[in-house]
Amino acid sequence: MLASSSVSKFLILLGVLMLMAIPGFSHEKYETIGATAWGTGTQVGANVNVTLVIYQYSTPADHGVLVQAFQQGSNKGLVKALEKMKAVGHVSITGTVGYDVSYIEMVPTPTGRKILFVTNRPISFGEAYFDTRSQAYDLSAGEIDINTQNKSKSSGGVFPAAQLGINDQGQLSINLLRNPWRLGDIIDWPGTPGEN
Repeated sequence: MLASSSVSKFLILLGVLMLMAIPGFSHEKYETIGATAWGTGTQVGANVNVTLVIYQYSTPADHGVLVQAFQQGSNKGLVKALEKMKAVGHVSITGTVGYDVSYIEMVPTPTGRKILFVTNRPISFGEAYFDTRSQAYDLSAGEIDINTQNKSKSSGGVFPAAQLGINDQGQLSINLLRNPWRLGDIIDWPGTPGEN
């Protein structure tokens, strides 16, 4: 009888450990932000759904690495530093698999918070094959202003093909291949408190 009880406890413990190895059971809930992106300028009339899943926010050390990389190597230095970082999130557009996000920062604001993200943009086969100028715009970035006091005032923008540079005044500038996409209808599904 005692051996049977020990075996049962062992099997239950083994089952729990196996469940913890499955990603859906082992990790706490991730923060997810959903939004509708509307084209501007030449893309007027187009709209897509965008989903940003935040595994964790980047650390101040990550920020320092990116600043130093940009100071040393401009846009190319930033791209190389982002390639070396582990994914802290994932961004996708409806109908696509999406891609990992290397840097996500959260900044408190008087009305809520601002989420900033930047990552390397995958270069498509057609861009590489035809050697288009769009290859130079090898970053994707975005900002989402979440208004916790009035959710209907939440807004943001996505910069699908961008590169960073320094303008004539010595300030950081975002150079875009095309117009930014405006974000609206933003829904924030909070993750596990204290995690993301």
